[in-house]
Amino acid sequence: MIKSQFGLTKVRSMALAKNTAHVITLFALSNLWVACKKLLAMMGVVRVLGA
Repeated sequence: MIKSQFGLTKVRSMALAKNTAHVITLFALSNLWVACKKLLAMMGVVRVLGA
């Protein structure tokens, strides 16, 4: 109620949207990492450079 008096009602929803986007991005990157490791294993590459 105090937040709405000062016009801060969107702060929480914006933070939730940002956190949701962050989690989705992390899942997408994780899926790419797993796919990359599988593809490299299929090609016979033993080690990923830089890891």
